[in-house]
Amino acid sequence: MASTVLRRTVLASLIVAASAGTSFAQYPDRPIRFILPFPPGGAVDVVTRLVAEKMSADLGRPIVIEAKPGAGGIIATDAVAKAEKDGYTLLITTPNHTINAALNPKLPYDTEKDLTPVSILAEVPEVLVSHPGAPFKDFKEFVTYAKANPGKLNYSSAGNGTLPHITMELLLKQTGTQVAHIPYKGAAPAMTDLLAGVVQLKMDTYATSAQHVAAGKLRNLAYAARSRSKLMPDVPTVAERGMPGYEGILWIGLIAPAGTPQAVIDRLSAAAARAAKNPELLERFGKEGVDPGGGTPAEFVAQIKREIPQWRDVAASANLKIE
Repeated sequence: MASTVLRRTVLASLIVAASAGTSFAQYPDRPIRFILPFPPGGAVDVVTRLVAEKMSADLGRPIVIEAKPGAGGIIATDAVAKAEKDGYTLLITTPNHTINAALNPKLPYDTEKDLTPVSILAEVPEVLVSHPGAPFKDFKEFVTYAKANPGKLNYSSAGNGTLPHITMELLLKQTGTQVAHIPYKGAAPAMTDLLAGVVQLKMDTYATSAQHVAAGKLRNLAYAARSRSKLMPDVPTVAERGMPGYEGILWIGLIAPAGTPQAVIDRLSAAAARAAKNPELLERFGKEGVDPGGGTPAEFVAQIKREIPQWRDVAASANLKIE
């Protein structure tokens, strides 16, 4: 009798496992939602929609972009962390994901335990720009002046805890300089006051600064990527200027709830990698200073593990807190 019950239990378990395997092998069989932590129309939204279009064609199902802005991305992230672990509700995020983990001790989720990285979809490197009236003409002169005049320069950002704020503080830490931070409520007013000479410096992007540089209203000091940009071949990287390994990159990543089947993660990652190689997408990105993503889940995991302690270190040295 006992052996009969045992055989039935084992058989039932095998049937359930087989059914689950078949279900995920057919993934996806309905539309997928990408939850975006920012309002529609911004750079992250635009890049996400371009990549999602290619991924949708690859996966054979629609991808719906749903905006859940607020609290620096925490609202959207929490929604995905608590979503079904089936690969149909996914998070689009940026370095705010690791910045929040480093600076906010009261998150309603565990960044590394409750969420599973899938792939980085694209990267937008920052560029350090200055007002032409500033008392320096290049990066080396900036560092020399800042060291000789601590606290006399200032820089603008889109607000406390934003990537341009954190990466600028990392730059100041590594150069041993003091430059005052002037936070604004958004990137647009931060740029307006830089153009007016109210502030002298800003971490920006090629897409939003190139026209001002071409018009002589701004200067490019250094590029915060791993290598020089084809769009600005004469602009050195920060690393070339004596800070090896320095990066200031707005990455756009795809993340799933923890516990999502590995087969689903692999399917999504492969689709993202193929999208990154799409000629049409590469041409569009190339004109805007956007680098394609397409890395593996393991590479994305490693980046998150590297960034969180890095931002904690920066926050401690600059006494930064975001709550």
